[in-house]
Amino acid sequence: MKKIGTYTVRGSIVDPTTGLIDGIEETVRLFDGRFDTAYKVIKFDITTGDASQQDVTARLATEPNLSTAILDFWNWGDQRQIGWACNNGSTDTFAIDNVSFLDPDNLIVEDLHVSFRFNHADTNRVNYMITMEKYDITSAKGALAMVRNKSQGSSA
Repeated sequence: MKKIGTYTVRGSIVDPTTGLIDGIEETVRLFDGRFDTAYKVIKFDITTGDASQQDVTARLATEPNLSTAILDFWNWGDQRQIGWACNNGSTDTFAIDNVSFLDPDNLIVEDLHVSFRFNHADTNRVNYMITMEKYDITSAKGALAMVRNKSQGSSA
């Protein structure tokens, strides 16, 4: 694998119809039509974007529309999930705890999907920042990464 560069994707999500974001998902378009380039997520940060500063959790997945149920949202046995983050903003202090976990073997050939969960109805904006490295890989390695990224794995 030869590193081509480092890229950052950042954004802010708001549900325009309800103002709520619980369960909403956004697709980060990465697929360039080639199977010999891939991305590796090296950092994943999230925070609420409004004054409520409530708690929020998020995940990165290689397939869209995975379950957002509480018991399925963070499922490290599901190979389609490659990153998880949480932000504890409801402490009434200026310290905001951010934690993220990444599968160190993640490799994305196609698109990336970021989903969010909340416990509070007054949170209506989430910010995210994903830092990735882009690699030149063999087509065979790209095919293997695609198979791994679609494998559901354990659901327990």
